[in-house]
Amino acid sequence: MLTNDRLGPLHRSRTLAPPGWSRWLVPPAALSVHLSIGQAYAWSVFKPPLESSLDLSGTASALPFQLGIVMLGLSAAFGGTLVERNGPRWAMFVSLVCFSSGFLVAALGAATSQYWLVVLGYGFIGGIGLGIGYISPVSTLMKWFPDRPGMATGIAIMGFGGGALIASPWSSKLLEHFGTDNGGIAATFLVHGVTYAAFMTLGVLLVRVPPEGWRPAGWEPPQERQHLISTADVSARNAIRTPQFWFLWVVLCMNVTAGIGILEKAAPMIGDYFKDTDTPVSATAAAGFVALLSAANMAGRLLWSSTSDLIGRKNMYRVYLGVGALMYLAISQLGDSSKPLFVVCALVILSFYGGGFSTVPAYLKDLFGTYQVGAIHGRLLTAWSVAGVLGPYIVNKVADHQEEAGKTGPGLYSLSLTIMIALLVVGFVANELIRPVHPRFHEPAPGAAESEPAPASESEATPAETSEATPAETSEATPAEKGGDR
Repeated sequence: MLTNDRLGPLHRSRTLAPPGWSRWLVPPAALSVHLSIGQAYAWSVFKPPLESSLDLSGTASALPFQLGIVMLGLSAAFGGTLVERNGPRWAMFVSLVCFSSGFLVAALGAATSQYWLVVLGYGFIGGIGLGIGYISPVSTLMKWFPDRPGMATGIAIMGFGGGALIASPWSSKLLEHFGTDNGGIAATFLVHGVTYAAFMTLGVLLVRVPPEGWRPAGWEPPQERQHLISTADVSARNAIRTPQFWFLWVVLCMNVTAGIGILEKAAPMIGDYFKDTDTPVSATAAAGFVALLSAANMAGRLLWSSTSDLIGRKNMYRVYLGVGALMYLAISQLGDSSKPLFVVCALVILSFYGGGFSTVPAYLKDLFGTYQVGAIHGRLLTAWSVAGVLGPYIVNKVADHQEEAGKTGPGLYSLSLTIMIALLVVGFVANELIRPVHPRFHEPAPGAAESEPAPASESEATPAETSEATPAETSEATPAEKGGDR
């Protein structure tokens, strides 16, 4: 186990904010990490030169990205507890080391024509940096912004969606300068590794944690209990034993599957939809469409997560999943009749995709408290690992089969769009099943008798039920209060 002395200045206790320190410095610290690791969404820039220089297929050139997303979910799940224990500075530093060194190993692989090193570096090592970096600021942000948790996490996670807007043109310019052969790719990877290390260092040095019991000036926790918002805390170990965690896992997985499916296939999809019309979509226009989707992905992370502070997380996911299904239905039935309709529906879907990521930490905070919300978030991100493989697989596999059957244009995607609608409906139902967490999973309240035994049916680590539970906490089937779920 890593101790305070061994971690030195990286430990949580060494990052305590001094009196008068502004909480608004934490979002920029988080952004410095998320804008960096958001480069993952710009991997497609490297696909053509790698395929040409190393004689790779399209499937093979996607391996580093796919492995990176898988490792994101796994490292977030297994490293979440360490992030909570050691604090955000330690987590950001680990992310910096893994993400930047991943580029350096990939550079060595490109220079020596050893593609397995590119996969190892960018996908495996860099993927660990993605996962640890992604969850590193979440718990800290919600402790600094208990009055606006959705907005706070939205600001940071917005960076992950927007990282590609910076990385894509930058990477293209570097490849133009250095060349698209092995040496040029290696040099580009090398510049990325060094530059991102310097940029992420800003976040490592800047981040701070609030003193115990800190609250914003003039803010008091709501006295009236709101449905789904708990004042109790649940440990990460107990959270995964609750049905609420797994319902939310399904919700996130379905929302991400639907969004990433269209994101990964965006350029060829819009080209196929209007290929046989009087105004086909050029390659340049298709690339512009992808950039628009990235902007919607980024904007949705802040817009919708901030909206969730007003209307509640459950209601926000009703919008993501319900309206998202309607958008897919519109594309399926009317998409080829109008380019503006196709583009608008796709932009809405991608804004919901981004919003789902930034709203889920606040949803977890509502259900499980802030005690180990970062670790719980890490475990939940295994849903992203599954969706990152499932979404592109569904869209690409169905399109390949439809093409073999002689279909063209929108016919390539009609079945996969129907599958996405069905998945969103599954997610909608799972969201409706989420209820307040039963008090038996809560951590003991401060001052509770330490000798109080845990329920016989629970394991040794399960906290005892508290006698202060309110009616809203003691029933798994508590109906929604008037005014909507919060």
